[in-house]
Amino acid sequence: MLFFYQILVLFSLLVFLGILLRNLIDLPAMPWRSIHAQPLVSVLVPARNEAENIERCVRSLLRQDYGAFEILVLDDGSTDATPEILRALASESVPRIRIIQGEQLPDGWHGKAWACFQLGRQARGELILFTDADTMHEPDALRRSVGAMLASGADMLSLTPGQELRSFWEKLVIPMVYVILMSYLPIRLVRTTRMAAFCFAIGQFILFRREFYDRIEGHAAVKDAIVEDVSLCKAVKKAGGRVVAFNGTDVVSCRMYRNLRDIWNGFSKNLFAGLGYSSPGFFLFILLSTAFYIAPYGFLCSSMFSGTFSLPLFWLPLSQISVALLSRLIIAKVFRQPLLFALLNLFSQIMLIAIAFNSFFIIKFGKGAIWKGRRYNFS
Repeated sequence: MLFFYQILVLFSLLVFLGILLRNLIDLPAMPWRSIHAQPLVSVLVPARNEAENIERCVRSLLRQDYGAFEILVLDDGSTDATPEILRALASESVPRIRIIQGEQLPDGWHGKAWACFQLGRQARGELILFTDADTMHEPDALRRSVGAMLASGADMLSLTPGQELRSFWEKLVIPMVYVILMSYLPIRLVRTTRMAAFCFAIGQFILFRREFYDRIEGHAAVKDAIVEDVSLCKAVKKAGGRVVAFNGTDVVSCRMYRNLRDIWNGFSKNLFAGLGYSSPGFFLFILLSTAFYIAPYGFLCSSMFSGTFSLPLFWLPLSQISVALLSRLIIAKVFRQPLLFALLNLFSQIMLIAIAFNSFFIIKFGKGAIWKGRRYNFS
């Protein structure tokens, strides 16, 4: 029985590796294309307590080498220096920038969705780009993403930004987002099927055709969704739209979180929500993560301590660990993440499981997750 269990685990990890290798083809780099007609793009930035990030983000957007765009930044009730920074930017009299004061959050809405909905109402562009305040954009980001959207005929485009990883905990935990995305989701099916189960979007950069954004009623369609980016993808596919995805590490970067506390709180807000608030889904996630990525180390250590170097207790677990580490190294190389921390996959998985338990308990049995002064509970 143990032998067949170990074979099943190894087979599953090889399947994940196969999905990853195929996804490297189906998630190409953002293409280089010249654009003859340049439709107006509204770049929309929701900002709540983003004093550390907002100026860098806006100034990177102002450097775009694309001719026809406007920038709208919404101050979503910030309690830090964000409003003062925005006023200083506005005082420079840059005609491309409009600063909007956010309205009070209505019942039934989550904060980011409401902020984006307000921005969408003010946008004038034929295309609208939602991007987070903690992003930084290369000068060709807008031109290349618009070119990719027009060439592909997509109604919604998203990409994988490069993640700026500076602290130990950022390097250990944040790359797991890409592990989950690249190892479990066949990205080709995002583009080729209308099945909602196959959806990709990263809210740090989502480009819409305005006509289609309005067709799905914009962010009103996902007003109570914490993981609103994936929910937007589902709404687009349900309405018959086309979604495309690209590797955008060379055009957009993001400093998602800066310390362990923010990583813990931010992932706790999103993880159980990402599992659809499903308790069976949560326990299955814990079980499979343990079986695939943690138990092999237990078998290997037990075998070494006992001196029993058998196939099911040593060689198969060693093969499982090797396949998992190979996948991590490939992902780290492609998305410009630290290779050394890919080798610490065991500890990354343990942290992810710990955060998952916290996410589950604070939402199911506590008062919900708190993020930027707002409480997010079961939806």
